[in-house]
Amino acid sequence: MSSTLAFAHAVRTLSESSRLQGLDVPMFRSPPRSPTAVRTVRRTRRGVTIAVVVADRPWTNVLADLIDGIVLVNHLEGREAIRCRTALWSALERDEVLAA
Repeated sequence: MSSTLAFAHAVRTLSESSRLQGLDVPMFRSPPRSPTAVRTVRRTRRGVTIAVVVADRPWTNVLADLIDGIVLVNHLEGREAIRCRTALWSALERDEVLAA
């Protein structure tokens, strides 16, 4: 599977899992606008966009950045953040997104 398709599949899985948890779902894109950034968070009137570099990075790092973006956008801390991360990683595992 190409990195573009794997990214799209991961985003769909994470978005669905976030909605099921009652969380706000940010928009996702790749790569970030800044050529020196590995990941960015951009807030506009239309919402929040999480952008990550996919090329030449370990796939688990890309997934972790997406998950951390969801946690950040929803202002989760402590146990809530741990529960959210666990649910999101489980969703990725269930949908076989962990291997790209």
